[in-house]
Amino acid sequence: MTSPAAGSGPLFIAASIASDHLMSFSGRFADSLVVEQLDKLSVSFLVDDLEIRRGGVGANIAFGLGRLGLAPVLLGSVGDDFADYRSWLERHGVDCSHVHVSSAHHTARFVCTTDTSGAQFASFYPGAMSEARLIEIAPVVADVGVPSYVLIGADDPEAMLRHTDECRQRGYPFIADPSQQLAFSDGGPIRRLVDGAAILFTNEYESHLIEQKTGWSADEVLAHVGIQVTTLGAQGVRILCRDQETIEVPAAAGVDAVEPTGVGDGFRAGFLAALSWGLGLERAAQVGCCLAAYVVETVGTQEYFFTPEQFTARLTTSYGADAAAEVASFLA
Repeated sequence: MTSPAAGSGPLFIAASIASDHLMSFSGRFADSLVVEQLDKLSVSFLVDDLEIRRGGVGANIAFGLGRLGLAPVLLGSVGDDFADYRSWLERHGVDCSHVHVSSAHHTARFVCTTDTSGAQFASFYPGAMSEARLIEIAPVVADVGVPSYVLIGADDPEAMLRHTDECRQRGYPFIADPSQQLAFSDGGPIRRLVDGAAILFTNEYESHLIEQKTGWSADEVLAHVGIQVTTLGAQGVRILCRDQETIEVPAAAGVDAVEPTGVGDGFRAGFLAALSWGLGLERAAQVGCCLAAYVVETVGTQEYFFTPEQFTARLTTSYGADAAAEVASFLA
């Protein structure tokens, strides 16, 4: 099957940019809580370590595209504490020149402490992310050209709606990837985010959540988009296209899973990279699954590394020599 029609322009990634502050507590929170006094809760835990990881849906996807040799344009909002993170992304091929910098807020931050039982105390500070709604796509197009796709991922909800509306109004092909925001949205906003998308990305749970909240059947969801790509975890990927046979691609072989955070973002990056190379949907899913494998085998969403030879070898093992041969020239 051929690649869906799209221009030859850059990929715009409009989604969140954040950092994760992760701490570990060597005891159990439950041992320090008095159930009868929870309304007066005031506790402090001495943690053993702190890991600061780069994250955010938009930054993760853009990083993956950069690792595959593309130059995605990242659209998101950050604080003036973004300098080091900006340098990291630009060093890995991401165009950050159109990232909005807030003068009033810090970059979004997830702070989480986990105890030995897996229980967590966590907070998410949206911060500068709320200003993503101020970003207009048309000035970016005037600067770098018409995009092949604008991926609109989890971000400030108002920003997601505004970016989707602008793409529809101006005729920019867009990809709907609402992911985490589905749980906090009603049917009306979800219909606005999905309707007219060239591609809809979800996992299996999110796919059912869209149907439940919009009132659309599975066939009706597909009628509102060009292609629906559903990730199935260890079972791989399913791709639905109107009036065409379903494509099913297994997950990459020999995966040594360590940490699942950011795996879906890695898949999206690989999938979009292959579409940008002009490859078909099945091959795009295979590239996505291989990149996702590198993410899940690494702690941190942007800490993985591979050479073109290693990536090609993984494609060969997972999907055969023809797949590897078709992708190899683009990796080089």
